[in-house]
Amino acid sequence: MDRIKIIGGERLQGTIPISGAKNAALPLMIASMLTADRLTLKNVPNLADVNLLARILRNHGVDLAVDGKRSGGVAHLGETFHLTARDIVDTTAPYEMVSRMRASFWVLGPLIARMRIAKVSLPGGCAIGTRPVDLHLQGLKALGAEIDIDGGYVLAKAPNGLRGARVTFPKVSVGATHNVLLAAALAKGETVIENAAREPEVGDVAECLVKMGVKIEGIGTSTLRIQGRDRIDGAIHTVLPDRIETGTFIMAVAATGGDVTLLGARASDLTTALQAIRHTGVEISEVPDGLRIVRNGTGLEPTTVETQPFPGFPTDLQAQFMALMARATGTSVIRETIFENRFMHVQELARLGADIQLHGDTATIKGVKVLKGAPVMATDLRASVSLVIAGLAAEGETTINRVYHLDRGFERLEEKLSRCGARIERISAG
Repeated sequence: MDRIKIIGGERLQGTIPISGAKNAALPLMIASMLTADRLTLKNVPNLADVNLLARILRNHGVDLAVDGKRSGGVAHLGETFHLTARDIVDTTAPYEMVSRMRASFWVLGPLIARMRIAKVSLPGGCAIGTRPVDLHLQGLKALGAEIDIDGGYVLAKAPNGLRGARVTFPKVSVGATHNVLLAAALAKGETVIENAAREPEVGDVAECLVKMGVKIEGIGTSTLRIQGRDRIDGAIHTVLPDRIETGTFIMAVAATGGDVTLLGARASDLTTALQAIRHTGVEISEVPDGLRIVRNGTGLEPTTVETQPFPGFPTDLQAQFMALMARATGTSVIRETIFENRFMHVQELARLGADIQLHGDTATIKGVKVLKGAPVMATDLRASVSLVIAGLAAEGETTINRVYHLDRGFERLEEKLSRCGARIERISAG
């Protein structure tokens, strides 16, 4: 199993290209199942989760061709995927595939909408709380799907097709919004989704569906109005830049000091997080090709944040922010309101010398002058990258084990950091 070795204490200087957003690329790939025409997606990141979903889609009969990067092309533009689901050959998404990645559960909506029948395993994936799929099922039932659960599978059918309806989510769910949005594109009549997730990735999927001929109002708001169509066209769409990767690299620069430009990054997708990071004393400015991050040896001010659905502080940046606040000159507080169990990184950060106390959903971080390198273990995707940030800021050597978590969500992380002066390398097990 691969490990990552970091010698901390180096300032970061240079440019880092931001990859396409994983959390948009996955539902966009699934959207290809809605049409028999070709859907071309540009700027798709090369990640373990993307590659796994590609296998799942091929299993359903989606034809996938990939163009790699052109020599001399734009550094932060990833691969181009051409997806064609002329015929759906299998309406079952088996346990061995869905259990490895939760987002593959989102094939349920397109399968019912287009094929009128689906058998999809209940998901496994990252071990963060229970993450129930009830909201997904509730939304699809509202559109007329008949749903049973048997032997760990969702059995769904809509013999007469789906029909538009009003779907009101009792709480905000990105996954459920994606699933119902995709299904509604092929439902008869109008669907209104209330309390929809407002994340930029949801907006990106909606924008792509508009290019595919679906009329959608309210993109970027909590109320989406979708006019379903009998047939959906192909399209060409570029995946938006990954705001979580952007936020992660901002905090890496903030933790180590330095001056880095993030190519392709968008401030508008991270307003609340940027406010919180600026509060710590880090300079973040918009430049023509992205964002520039500067911290010149000044101490980090302690800051309190609470994770919230978009436009609030993202739960996917909580672990990284905790690693940053471990070095602040005072006490910071982080409250996690989205997922239970999302503090698994705390004990590993403590191995590096961080002083963190947990009380239910709240972490209190007393900043320390020095973090010291140590062997640590990644527990999930975001936790693993928080250890990278802490390792970059620590004295001496840090070894991070189980880095396969990182490969699920960060494209060429070590390469991007080492180009800016970080002493970081992957040690292959083989």
